[in-house]
Amino acid sequence: MKIISSPAEMTAFSKSARSNGEKIALVPTMGALHEGHLSLVRKAKELADTVVVSIFVNPTQFGPNEDFDKYPRQLEEDAAKCEAAGADAVFAPSVSDIYRPDASTYVNEEDISRYLCGKTRPKHFRGVTTIVTILFNIVRPDIAVFGEKDAQQVSIIKRMVRDLFMGVEIVTGEIVRDENGLALSSRNKYLDKMERLGASRLHAALEDGRRLCIEGCSNVDRIKAHVINKVTNAKTRVIYVEIVDAETSLPMLEAVPGKSRISAAIWYGQTRLIDNIRI
Repeated sequence: MKIISSPAEMTAFSKSARSNGEKIALVPTMGALHEGHLSLVRKAKELADTVVVSIFVNPTQFGPNEDFDKYPRQLEEDAAKCEAAGADAVFAPSVSDIYRPDASTYVNEEDISRYLCGKTRPKHFRGVTTIVTILFNIVRPDIAVFGEKDAQQVSIIKRMVRDLFMGVEIVTGEIVRDENGLALSSRNKYLDKMERLGASRLHAALEDGRRLCIEGCSNVDRIKAHVINKVTNAKTRVIYVEIVDAETSLPMLEAVPGKSRISAAIWYGQTRLIDNIRI
């Protein structure tokens, strides 16, 4: 497995693979890899001949006073995990490799990104769509694999790819959870063992909301109130709970089994966590 930092070298690597008739899959990450990420790498390996994992903590998707500086960085450990999962290359550029000092071009999606995380992180998705576009231009993948835990992000990227005729197939992998139901996330590293157990109440609350809908309740306000009541305690501050379209992540007026998703974000202590569940 190769570790590549130069964008030009990465493009040359992909060009060589394509000239040999190989299909290329990209798994974009910010590192601090866990089993959720590795499940995406293995999925990519099933779908393509060459798998590239990007590891880049992207500064443009962090807002002021967010955790860019303390976000976990562990390239050597991550690279070993990628190789064991079947990756052919890790693309790990520096910030200066990606953004020039006078960079002034961004990619905006202006519908889906107004909701959910976009409300409280107003420039977050602009950073996401910009870096994903840059990675697509450098790696030139046929397929890109993203995790369903970031369901709104996936919806936005699918919209961007469609609207801009990017020609990349977007594939999603299921949420991977720990034994208590907590969705795996790099930010879980901020939680100690007892906090991880407590934070699993988010998934339990989403399960309760899903159950309420399946039993016949379609009223979004009632389902949202039920989830908020279940998840709230002294350590939990709810950022949002919303019923959205399972594919577009846009708000729905009523919950419909088979078409809806409950999406939520909370502060658990000092850690921001997101999760969702299909109804």
